[in-house]
Amino acid sequence: MAAMLQPQIILLKEGTDTSQGKAQLVSNINACTVVADVVRTTLGPRGMDKLIHDDKGNTTISNDGATIMKLLDIVHPAAKILVDIAKSQDSEVGDGTTTVVLLAGEFLKEAKPFIEDGVHPQNLIRSYRTASHLAIKKIKELAVSIEGKSMEEKKSLLAKCAATTLSSKLIGGEKEFFASMVVDSVIAIGSEDRLNMIGIKKVPGGNMRDSFLVNGVAFKKTFSYAGFEQQPKKFVNPKILLLNIELELKSEKENAEIRLTDPLQYQSIVDAEWNIIYDKLDKCAQSGAKIVLSRLAIGDLATQYFADRDIFCAGRVTEEDLHRVAAATGGTIQTSVNNVIDEVLGYCELFEERQVGNERFNIFSGCPSGLTATIVLRGGADQFIEEAERSLHDAIMIVRRALKNSTVVAGGGAIDMEISRYLRQHARTIAGKSQLFINSYAKALEVIPRQLCDNAGFDATDVLNKLRQKHALPSGEGALYGVDINTGGITDSFANFVWEPAIVKINAINAATEAACLILSVDETVKNPKSESAQGEAAASAMGGRGRGGAAFRGRGGRGMRRR
Repeated sequence: MAAMLQPQIILLKEGTDTSQGKAQLVSNINACTVVADVVRTTLGPRGMDKLIHDDKGNTTISNDGATIMKLLDIVHPAAKILVDIAKSQDSEVGDGTTTVVLLAGEFLKEAKPFIEDGVHPQNLIRSYRTASHLAIKKIKELAVSIEGKSMEEKKSLLAKCAATTLSSKLIGGEKEFFASMVVDSVIAIGSEDRLNMIGIKKVPGGNMRDSFLVNGVAFKKTFSYAGFEQQPKKFVNPKILLLNIELELKSEKENAEIRLTDPLQYQSIVDAEWNIIYDKLDKCAQSGAKIVLSRLAIGDLATQYFADRDIFCAGRVTEEDLHRVAAATGGTIQTSVNNVIDEVLGYCELFEERQVGNERFNIFSGCPSGLTATIVLRGGADQFIEEAERSLHDAIMIVRRALKNSTVVAGGGAIDMEISRYLRQHARTIAGKSQLFINSYAKALEVIPRQLCDNAGFDATDVLNKLRQKHALPSGEGALYGVDINTGGITDSFANFVWEPAIVKINAINAATEAACLILSVDETVKNPKSESAQGEAAASAMGGRGRGGAAFRGRGGRGMRRR
């Protein structure tokens, strides 16, 4: 009787939502599977695109896994982990974002029946980790190095990697054209790590083939004053002066007060202002520079002054473009025009203003340090150019990675099938339940070739059976065979130049396994309630703060008016 009367223990605030145990784990797995299903159809050269319309009315068309995951605005706490791994894959490698989400979803899908049958998640996690180590070891064995090749050979190999990445994008039809452009731009910046040294400028109109690469810097014509049209628009071997100062008449600060005893003195004050600006302009002209660029405004007086002396000027150049001009021409950005010596001026072989579509571009080419490149993208719709820019970003990242970690593996699902075969073979040597778990991991890896077939409209079961048979050959000759997207059969991916850097696959398998293990290790979710009264108070204080702020602002404005 005494036991029945014991008071109930309340640990958590009333209304706290807690769910735990097997049901909770299965629910998390289901949520992740749904997220993986969203990007599933975007995989590969025949992948479909997603049109995402956000709350601000912006429309994005993309088949880049990371872009879609960012725009989906997922609220489920477990499914958010998949968004994070897609972002990390994008920032680390640049491509393989759809692959990583698909693999993580598939690992969890394969784990679900075991969880429902009462297997402890830690057993699964242990086996998955073992399997991922074995898989990565196998990738490193199968990878082919491109080191020690001549520059021309290296260029063509890198172009193959870029073309593989671009084949799954919207601009896949022109992949050879863009692949060589990407390789040239990456080689142009050399070992420079900063990606912003490759500028991508978008000009609507024309078709994709009108896009071009500038081995130097190109930027849109900036806002200009009268007199600009009289300036020369082309120079050969000019000196370039880069500034971070305003070249226009400055009015005195408001409420400035000057007391004069003689009205004639007023003229001397006006003259002083003009003398200051003319002094600055004379120093710019004396430096010998034929092109003057400034991050701040160059006024109408200065524009006319430079036009009279056959000097080209552009004000309000964006900071990023100015830094790229400095890197390319070897100039230094100045914050004063005093003592401008030759060492701080930049040089280039050719400067010209060129019409691109209905925009005018200032183009600096033949730069001495050559540590920068600019791709000018053309195309029909704005969304199309935006997606082309994202695709080129992926390709640039891939080529950079391939240059640094110079090993490549066969794409088209070949490497996935080979690892799957290797893991199944390895699983037979293990006694106990672990054999089943590693087998399920191996089966999950087959999702890549299967999805490639589904997206291309081929019979996935038929193609996978052919692939399994080919990869099982004892001689090992089938290790490089993957899905042939064009015929619906199988082909030697490596011989057909369907390559991807080994680091993409290693990173994807690592991240996907980590995410799957993380989700499997969660057995309880606690959701704290927001108390309604607290919400009400917060809203009231916010309203009150706004009201008071407004009153104070009005008060200040009023006093300022009276003082004037």
